Amino acid sequence: MRIGVIGGSGLYEMDGLENVREERVSTPYGEPSDNLIIGTYGGVELVFLPRHGRGHRFNPSEVNYRANIFALKQVGVEWIVSVSAVGSLRGDIAPGHIVVVDQFIDKTFKRQNTFFEKGLVAHVAFGDPVCGVLRGFLLQAAREAGAKVHDGGTYVCMEGPAFSTRAESNLHRSWGASVIGMTNMPEAKLAREAEMSYATIAMATDYDCWHPDHDAVTVDQVVAVLHQNAALAKQVVRNVVPQILAYNQPSPQSNALATAILTQPGAVTAETRRALAPLIGKYMPV
Repeated sequence: MRIGVIGGSGLYEMDGLENVREERVSTPYGEPSDNLIIGTYGGVELVFLPRHGRGHRFNPSEVNYRANIFALKQVGVEWIVSVSAVGSLRGDIAPGHIVVVDQFIDKTFKRQNTFFEKGLVAHVAFGDPVCGVLRGFLLQAAREAGAKVHDGGTYVCMEGPAFSTRAESNLHRSWGASVIGMTNMPEAKLAREAEMSYATIAMATDYDCWHPDHDAVTVDQVVAVLHQNAALAKQVVRNVVPQILAYNQPSPQSNALATAILTQPGAVTAETRRALAPLIGKYMPV
């Protein structure tokens, strides 16, 4: 079993991670953001992927989300923990707090958001866009790490890279959303299509621009919270590993495509079957 961790560049610099190595993976969708960093912790292999590439080279619209998820699928990842910096849309979610989100609002419009196209059609269920089992594990792991945790909340995913206007921020608040970020869509959708259990720890770095004290926040303050959050994220990842290991079953989303593929097998080319074998091989053998 392998657990994937998508987040910042330094997450793999984790106490207790052993036998660390890098693996370069190519996919039918191009190159992922960086090499995969693979190490062993607690008897489980963790696969880390810096979402923006080491050195933060890709803005949120430039991240090759399809290649990232496909690369993790190719190396046998069944569970994905997403670590994401966000802005808070609620007064009770202060910088440094964690929200273990359960819903998304997708406002992106530039990104490739499905593996199923060009002669192969599938419609996965997405009413509950994160894996409830993994979300529960992360909630417990964050509490064990001593974090101030909010159970559930809606993540607005905007295109970026500029932040919201104040009018937009207030609109998002009127929707009842909890946090705003730029990276979890289409990441979560693609993970569902790839039959991997996906959940997010959304780590607040600041209040979005709706807050009356927003303009008083300094870069130094935000950087300090980022460093604090990075240390906390590593502890959450360490804490979640034994819970996933104890689950001892296929991930809950391992059959997400079972009733989702609409295209008749005879209409799918051998080339497509070969290219997408990690996703559809058990339904449409080559």
